[in-house]
Amino acid sequence: MLMKKTRILFICTGNSCRSQMAEGWARHLGGDTVVAESAGIEAHGKNPRAIAVMAEAGVDISAQESTRLTDEMLRNADIVVTVCGHADEHCPAAPPGVEKLHWPLNDPARAQGSEEEIMSQFRATRDEVKHMVSELLEELGIKIAPLSKSPANSKNV
Repeated sequence: MLMKKTRILFICTGNSCRSQMAEGWARHLGGDTVVAESAGIEAHGKNPRAIAVMAEAGVDISAQESTRLTDEMLRNADIVVTVCGHADEHCPAAPPGVEKLHWPLNDPARAQGSEEEIMSQFRATRDEVKHMVSELLEELGIKIAPLSKSPANSKNV
């Protein structure tokens, strides 16, 4: 008997950092029990720092697309998660039967300082997103897949 996969849609303003990280973690940790997507109110392209810090954790998000939210994406989702206030305020209403959650995550793309200070903010957001996605999957009764990463590339995970 085939089990229905849980479809999770992560929404942010530009679909460049936080929602991309959440999609990557959901795919990685949820394995074949989850269909994860991300979208933005707008599409700003992928942030190279987000790709880099996720790669440090053993999660490749480089092939994910920065996409704009569509009505079809909302209809197909079981759960919609907004990861910033702007997306929460401007996201169209979720269709009946679609659960909506809000995670007010800080935007690492707004970080200032040296490159190491900025990357530290990206790592902190990556780790917070991992925690939030893990909690969501556990609440849904989804067994979290083990991490497979290269120890040489790991930082703060």
